Amino acid sequence: MSTTPPAETRQDRFNRGMEILTLVDGEGGQRVVDSLADINPELGHQVVAWAFGEIYDRPALPPRDRQLVTLGMLTALGGCEPQLEVHINAALNVGITSDEIVEALLHSAVYCGMPKALNATFVAKKVFGERGLLPVKPQ
Repeated sequence: MSTTPPAETRQDRFNRGMEILTLVDGEGGQRVVDSLADINPELGHQVVAWAFGEIYDRPALPPRDRQLVTLGMLTALGGCEPQLEVHINAALNVGITSDEIVEALLHSAVYCGMPKALNATFVAKKVFGERGLLPVKPQ
């Protein structure tokens, strides 16, 4: 008798990813998936199943650390303001404070440059305003 668990299906990965996405991004993640339904539902599926069900669920980094890394990478890339908005909300959802987000974005200026750090900071300002977290107390 085999004790090997049954192979995970495509739907299993999607369901696991959706649980993680909802915990981290709340409604923001669902809005991204919904916005892809009429143009590229497969991309929406992959965001959920692969990015969240496979990668984000790996145990070596906790969600807090993953969000700090994500904020740094999106800032470095530039032009990712919609994704930064989702992930700044996610960072707050996993326990990163607004002060820590501001500090991470300030730190990114050293490695990414002032324009990218400024753009990311203005996205954070928008999110903080929507969540009633302004003004942020300077360090």
